[in-house]
Amino acid sequence: MTEILRRHGQLGLPEGDGRQTRYHRFEHEAPNQLWQIDFKSPVHIARGVCHPLTVLDDYSRYNLVLHACSGQRTQDIQPIFTDTFRRYGLPIRINADNGPPWGSPREPSHGLSTFSVWLVRLGIRVSHSRPYHPQTNGKDERFHRSLGREVLNLMGLADREQLQRALSHWRHCYNHERPHEALQLSVPATRYQPSRRVFPEQLPAIEYGSDDHVVRVGWNGAMVAFGQKWKVPKALNGLDIAIRHTHDQDGLYHLYFCHPRFGQLDLRAAKK
Repeated sequence: MTEILRRHGQLGLPEGDGRQTRYHRFEHEAPNQLWQIDFKSPVHIARGVCHPLTVLDDYSRYNLVLHACSGQRTQDIQPIFTDTFRRYGLPIRINADNGPPWGSPREPSHGLSTFSVWLVRLGIRVSHSRPYHPQTNGKDERFHRSLGREVLNLMGLADREQLQRALSHWRHCYNHERPHEALQLSVPATRYQPSRRVFPEQLPAIEYGSDDHVVRVGWNGAMVAFGQKWKVPKALNGLDIAIRHTHDQDGLYHLYFCHPRFGQLDLRAAKK
């Protein structure tokens, strides 16, 4: 039966048939259109635990950051990203998973974290992988496998400084010396160039349109609009957000912080 269906074009071609279409991963058209970021699984060393932070350019697969962090909080990583942005410029978009410090999986649209608010204010679009779908950051996940197999699983490390030296050496080899099959045996450094979007030393002012209703978020993510109190992510404390009418649904308003929409106010539900 299988062969009958195949002869009539109802099944795919036999395995190994040269006519089969090869699978191609999606890839952006230029460097810095998308950076993939994540933490590798914690590394246990003789004097504690380290959290390798990785940042990979989607187009070139160039590794921009490979850093042995002491923790995964915003204060642990923001100085590292500041140095990275000063060196390589700003990407158009950054994709991360759903957990802290990137976002909050319990919040609608993954929520806004202190770190993602900082990225948004820099003019970077922030996106998140679908829950339980790490393949969304597939290139960085593949990078993690190579890192684990070639470095982390082979060494007995005494401290974070020793780990960082090993990571820096491997990063140089990965970017500049080792041919990459997905790059037609070129090295990532041949396809990468820094972004023309320069890192601003001071955050730009938050600006909205003349038709927007602008509200400042108070303590603990509380704000007042239309005579009622509402809750928004605590990462927006003390910052201005914009409320925009949807036009096509009376009583429904969208919430914006700088450029992204992050939530809504539904006056219809509030009146019930």
